[in-house]
Amino acid sequence: MRRVLIAVVVVTGSLVFTGKVLAEDDGGPNGQQTAPATATETTFSGSWRVRVEDWNWFQSSTGTPDYTMGASVLRLGVAQKRSWFDWQIEAEQPTLFGNPEHATAPAPQGALGLGANYFASNGTWSMNAFPRQTYVRLHGRNSRDTALTLGRFEFVEGAEMPGKDPTVTTLLRERIAQRLVGNFSFSEVGRSFDGAAFSQTRGEWNLTTMAGRTTRGVFQTDGWGNLDVDIQYAALTRSMQKSTLEWRVFGLGYHDGRDVLKADNRSTPLRSVDHQNIRIGTVGGNLIKAYHMQRGTADFLAWGAYQFGNWGMLTQRATAGAVEAGYQLSSPMKPWLRVGYFRGSGDANPNDATHGTFFQALPTPRIYARLPFYNLMNNEDGFVELSFAPVKKLRVRADAHALRLSNSADLWYQGGGAYDHVTFGYSGRPSSGARSLANLFDLCTDVDVSRSVSLTGYAGFAQGKSVIAAIYPRGRNAAFAYLELNYKF
Repeated sequence: MRRVLIAVVVVTGSLVFTGKVLAEDDGGPNGQQTAPATATETTFSGSWRVRVEDWNWFQSSTGTPDYTMGASVLRLGVAQKRSWFDWQIEAEQPTLFGNPEHATAPAPQGALGLGANYFASNGTWSMNAFPRQTYVRLHGRNSRDTALTLGRFEFVEGAEMPGKDPTVTTLLRERIAQRLVGNFSFSEVGRSFDGAAFSQTRGEWNLTTMAGRTTRGVFQTDGWGNLDVDIQYAALTRSMQKSTLEWRVFGLGYHDGRDVLKADNRSTPLRSVDHQNIRIGTVGGNLIKAYHMQRGTADFLAWGAYQFGNWGMLTQRATAGAVEAGYQLSSPMKPWLRVGYFRGSGDANPNDATHGTFFQALPTPRIYARLPFYNLMNNEDGFVELSFAPVKKLRVRADAHALRLSNSADLWYQGGGAYDHVTFGYSGRPSSGARSLANLFDLCTDVDVSRSVSLTGYAGFAQGKSVIAAIYPRGRNAAFAYLELNYKF
């Protein structure tokens, strides 16, 4: 790192007021109460996050790959829970500062880190305000096992039934959820969906369906409107064996009606004449099993997906899969060692009528690429992860990843999906006929300073291999670090 990252206080506040009002039933014909009075809970909430990021991108021939930037995100909301429905209104006010003006180089070097995306959408600084969530949720009287949500809301696939087992819950949150659809909350703006979602839980079973159109946001601070990009989702989940085993089967429909240049391995002239919509179906499933033993807990995870449909003028046929395993000791430091392998297919022939690159749709990519210079498209990722708690309120996680392209005829992809009307949301750089991408080493610490204050620090280093060296001959290595402090009261 060429600079020292200076800690800046990042304040995330949560102010909650709760008032309960007895909502009396009108009663029967004689005025008697036919049901007990129900308490109505109104909650005012807010959060404020500021993050400072330091980027040292792969060295370019022109432009500025090294820069520091930051952002503040203020969210204020009011919500109410009633006996047969809930509602919430939440506004978001993002402010970006220090976006790098010269962090873009000519192709194929392109954007030099995420700062280039923020500058392209907003300039050197920007602030805006928009409705992040405005919805009504209908459910059974005094029960939320069945719920229909209508309006603008955040949606995360893969964690429909978080369960009661802590190992399963953690793996759902960190290794299953948001692979294909997420709120991109790591970005300074995030995304929501305008539409409807239905969920029903019956004992060990959960059925979730959702149809919605994604909002603008992620890298641009104007999140008012939505895009001509919509999804349809359904998942059936079952939790078994006292919540230590959980499986899910799902289907996802994706449609992109924007007339923007697609990111794939065809030549630019061929892509330029392809004005047809993207319509892709994805079917798949996952399984998690935790084995609790006398001295620790072993775990196993499997996830897979198959894609079909149309990639504009091409036929979509792609696959992806992941297998992971781990073991956590029951000692006070709770060391947890995990290993895994992921593969997302690439396209073998840019000149045929089939698009074979696995498409990630609208994910939160940073969960699976903590230094976000890659994603799950045309990617193979073998990793080792170690996490532990040196003291009660401190959690440390260290990762090592060996990354390479699945197919050398395809591109090195980055991005996390549509976020405006003119940018596709994914970008690709040439492989130069190679497959070795990079080795990634990173370290993250999460500290609960108190019940109200938490601090996160992250540092990652990417050792570029042949694919990156061919594009960035002046410097094939990159680093990224950030500091974030959250305060709640």
